[in-house]
Amino acid sequence: MNTSDRKATPNPPTQRRPRWLRLPRSGRRLPQSSRVLAAGVALVTLGLPHVASTAESSYAADPAWWQPGDSRVMPARVEYDDASGRVAVLNAGGAFSTKGHAFFTPIGSNGRACVTCHQPSDGMGLSVDTIRRRWEETQGKDPLFAAIDGSNCPSLPQADRASHSLLLDRGLIRVYLPWPPRAAGAPPLQPEFSIEVVSDPTGCNTDPVYGLHSSTPSISVFRRPRPVANLKYLLELPHGVPPSDFLFYNDKSLMPRNPETGGFVTLQLMSDGRDLTPKLQARDAAGMHLQAQGPVTVAQLEQIEAFEKQVYMAQSVDHVGQDLSGSGNPPGLGPEALEKGAPARLGNNPINRIFGTFAMWEKGGADAQSDTQRTFRESVARGADVFYLRRFIINDVGKYNDKGLGNPFKRSCGSGCHNTLLMGMDLAPGYMDLGLNNLPWATPRPDLPLFKVVCDAAAVPQSYLGRVIYTHDPGRALITGKCQDVGASMTQQSRGLAARAPYFMNGSAANLRELVDFYDRRFNIGYTETEKQDLVNFLSVL
Repeated sequence: MNTSDRKATPNPPTQRRPRWLRLPRSGRRLPQSSRVLAAGVALVTLGLPHVASTAESSYAADPAWWQPGDSRVMPARVEYDDASGRVAVLNAGGAFSTKGHAFFTPIGSNGRACVTCHQPSDGMGLSVDTIRRRWEETQGKDPLFAAIDGSNCPSLPQADRASHSLLLDRGLIRVYLPWPPRAAGAPPLQPEFSIEVVSDPTGCNTDPVYGLHSSTPSISVFRRPRPVANLKYLLELPHGVPPSDFLFYNDKSLMPRNPETGGFVTLQLMSDGRDLTPKLQARDAAGMHLQAQGPVTVAQLEQIEAFEKQVYMAQSVDHVGQDLSGSGNPPGLGPEALEKGAPARLGNNPINRIFGTFAMWEKGGADAQSDTQRTFRESVARGADVFYLRRFIINDVGKYNDKGLGNPFKRSCGSGCHNTLLMGMDLAPGYMDLGLNNLPWATPRPDLPLFKVVCDAAAVPQSYLGRVIYTHDPGRALITGKCQDVGASMTQQSRGLAARAPYFMNGSAANLRELVDFYDRRFNIGYTETEKQDLVNFLSVL
């Protein structure tokens, strides 16, 4: 998040802060750029020049970066500074040593571990600020920048910054998927469409070794790592509105089955829904991203899954709003609320309101210690109402408007696609084409590949784009081979946002203001400047 994420009146000149400066109770180094806070109050910065360390060991010792293979203690609760305040990671299973733990230990050939792309200091995700710091401190030699997917293509000169531009500029990891689609050990599917590379700025989709017409044909798309936290909300099947469990979106027969247990499962672990359980996701990631040379053991998979299921994260402190959880604050804030909350419930109704009430902040709160704090809290409370109540026309969203809801369909953010209690995502299965990847709605991205998809005449077409679709990422269709799934992806959780910019699966929103602007533009909402800032402030405390 940059200075556009927080209201500034007026905007003070940008200063650089020393890299060693830390806020209390945190192991996270402050970002280099100055932060401008709501109601025109700026953080104090020191105008000292930045000097980058040339020693890998000096950065590896920084407690904010979890180096694979380190012998450390994962605390029961830890906070790290981020652009808005502090993010908290709650390890509900209690503190443990990471020595030999499969999540924190390299289990492949490139030196990475799961923690490389799921850093506690980034809310169990990976922010572009962290990525850039890691590049500076290690001169690009950290395993994070492994050629296989930490660069735009393995065939590029790996010492050049430009070869890693998508990771450094947008936080994107290369995801290379077989074409035609096929699951591990299964024969290829017969896709309902052909795919052509229209533009290939990275060179990987036309590469003779890694491209679409290589001996092992694959399609390279570029996506953000999703945070590994709050998983109980991603893994439980939807319950709907108590006491009813018979609403349309609770038809569990629409879900796939767990290959281990045979029970129905959600699709919400990954952007394209390809891995159905944490174990399957860990096995897939070990082969693709860690370059494991052999199968991951059952014990390792179980250890990774157990840890991921016990981790909760959310924003805990705001620079202006101060402590976000505890008595007198909105009940849905902080990771403790997520640990205690009931998963997979609708939050778009009076019984369950997504993040609970913000009424106690409508006048700043009885414990407000300054006019600045009071003003910020009032803005957050207004933003919560905009998110929950401000209705607009949702139109031409594949896998959403065409589910029998009608096109157009009038809803708010919180009563539409981001309606899951405490998480602000969609109930399972939760995938749709919001326009993040497909033209004409996608944000212009000349840095990403562009594909032309032509669907078979017999295929069910993409509901609003027909049978010829231009897309930066075919999304779910690369797994199912179905025309109607082109560009569709899973909605993401809305927690710990301030710790893990940029946003959307393709990193197209550099900060929360750009995220709000995308929705405003896509659906012609017509938010006022005040509503936009209120939404930004609201999203920053989740």
